[in-house]
Amino acid sequence: MDDTPRTLPRYSATLTPEVMSEIRRAAATGIYDIRGGGAKRRVPHFDDLLFLGASISRYPLEGYREACGTGVVLGSRFAKTPLELKIPITIAGMSFGSLSGQAKEALGRGATLAGTSTTTGDGGMTEEERGHSAMLVYQLLPSRYGMNPDDLRRADAIEIVVGQGAKPGGGGMLLGQKITERVAGMRDLPQGIDQRSACRHPDWTGPDDMEIKILELREITGWEKPIYVKIGGARPYYDTALAAKAGADVVVLDGMQGGTAATQDVFIEHVGQPTLACIRPAVRALQDLGLHREVQLVVSGGIRTGADVAKALALGADAVSIGTAALVALGDNDPRWEEEYRALGTTAGAYDDWHEGRDPAGITTQNEALAARLDPVAAGRRLQNYLAVLTLEAQTIARACGKSHLLNLEPEDLCALTMEAAAMAQVPLAGTDWWPGKGGM
Repeated sequence: MDDTPRTLPRYSATLTPEVMSEIRRAAATGIYDIRGGGAKRRVPHFDDLLFLGASISRYPLEGYREACGTGVVLGSRFAKTPLELKIPITIAGMSFGSLSGQAKEALGRGATLAGTSTTTGDGGMTEEERGHSAMLVYQLLPSRYGMNPDDLRRADAIEIVVGQGAKPGGGGMLLGQKITERVAGMRDLPQGIDQRSACRHPDWTGPDDMEIKILELREITGWEKPIYVKIGGARPYYDTALAAKAGADVVVLDGMQGGTAATQDVFIEHVGQPTLACIRPAVRALQDLGLHREVQLVVSGGIRTGADVAKALALGADAVSIGTAALVALGDNDPRWEEEYRALGTTAGAYDDWHEGRDPAGITTQNEALAARLDPVAAGRRLQNYLAVLTLEAQTIARACGKSHLLNLEPEDLCALTMEAAAMAQVPLAGTDWWPGKGGM
């Protein structure tokens, strides 16, 4: 028997088991991997920031006796009827097609109960969502699927989608198994055939054309509806500035942690910037134009907790938007369906094959039997509860910082735990008054 001590085997830091598994999959199939969700790699995020609670130099507010406001108005720049939200948390665009009709109804119900807005996503407006959404934002995407002027007028705001955080520079996907007769009819597509959306709008080639499109939409809707422009987290300073100069009422900024129904895994993980890196350049663009707070900034991509909400607002956003977290609140990736997730070769909490339309929770599917599992009334109440918790958590932090309104939070209330987060958020590294790139040193 050989008793010689042996070195334990080590995995390569470059060729990890996950990377080698993907190489084998690619070699066996010859096609790239498609999945849903957002980036799974670790990037600097809101967890890398901390709040500096008040003590002597700042006086905290008493949570049981002193109010902390949460309301926000979106679209007050030019629109006759801006959206007046009770909370600074909105529901992001997720299409009927990627989601079931029951899920769209639940999102509308929950948002309405919480006093906020929801968004259509690609593919047009469903009666389930319009009928249960007190405030509905209608997305105008490059695909133009389901777009018609009547629905533009029925909406409460219009969001021109230029980019999405999970795939800035790329179009969406909806595979054939989710293009049912109803989805095909709404999108004017052949039933059961894979669809890939365009990556850019067909009727403009730059910001001047976008300005013309915004004016066209204002004319169609009688200057009543706020016009949003949604950009992916690629070049946030210039894209925010151009959107504002083109006449947008609201800029929606989506970082790489933002989810998607389906796109290439390599796109999700390797294109775009972290949400944390995008906020300050966008705020600076609006400040340089003298439009900060006049043009509202909505931040999305990886928002999960009330702390995330408060940190985004402290960095200069007017509101946030949630997508994946809202689906989890409805019941997606629920361990109650663990046995069925395992049958699909995954597990609750890791399921991201939304494009396949086999979601056991009945949310990211067009299968009628699966979709029927979701009770939109109960799911809407769960979403309302979740939004209430996010708001209460953000209020708790704001009061601790001595602020009587969530929008009074500011960068001075924050410090960073890492050099990367300090540089991206432009707030001091904890224990110092410095961040990388700060002038005057």
